[in-house]
Amino acid sequence: MMAMLADLTAATDPRLRALAQRLAAQLFLDVSKRGPVKPRGIGKIVSQPYSPDGGDLDIDSSLEAIALGGSVASGRRRAIDPEGLHVRGWSKPGTALCLMVDRSGSMGGKPLATSAVAAAAVAWRAPADYSVLAFGKDIVVAKSQDVYKDSEKVVNDVLTLRGFGTTDVAGALQVAQLQLMRSRAGRRIAVLLSDCRATVDGDVRAAAAALDELLIIAPAGDSDEAEQLAASVGARLRTVAGPTDVAGALAELLD
Repeated sequence: MMAMLADLTAATDPRLRALAQRLAAQLFLDVSKRGPVKPRGIGKIVSQPYSPDGGDLDIDSSLEAIALGGSVASGRRRAIDPEGLHVRGWSKPGTALCLMVDRSGSMGGKPLATSAVAAAAVAWRAPADYSVLAFGKDIVVAKSQDVYKDSEKVVNDVLTLRGFGTTDVAGALQVAQLQLMRSRAGRRIAVLLSDCRATVDGDVRAAAAALDELLIIAPAGDSDEAEQLAASVGARLRTVAGPTDVAGALAELLD
């Protein structure tokens, strides 16, 4: 059903196409929800705006507010404005995701639905810090790392993809690294949805090794190249049979 709905998003009838796009975005976003990412890594002490349980008062950063609060106006001492205060407390690292969708070869039905659910899953897990790339011969940025875009629009843009051309895996990995470099998150993860069968010249292993963290989701029954790449660079890998598997696979890889 999900594969059929993905194909209907390109229907020639405009009313049917609009209805399919609306239903697909809602359904795929719902299927993608498998819980939030749990941030990993070591937190650090930072100065941040005041909150009652945020930590110890940062005297240096709060001096101006304290001085103003201690001044006397019209015979009355001013109260300290808490908005001018800062505290020093622990800040946990966030998580940034960049999804790379392989659109070479056949890109319709089940593969298309799988790509759309994957896009919905990264939008759900890192709504403020994610990007989506589609690659074949060229790399298309469907959603930039530091630019807001409605998640339904992202899913529908992925659903407009149709397969063709060669496969530039190395180029996709390099663009993913550039996208993730825009993030200040403590954990920056590239997610490659592909069989990893490159047909364009490029050093795929070097591009993969340059990433902070790489996860690979490959089609079940066609994962030999993906397994070889994962083993060579220490990436984690799962295989999926279709769109209903991809959100769970991503959750396993992340958690």
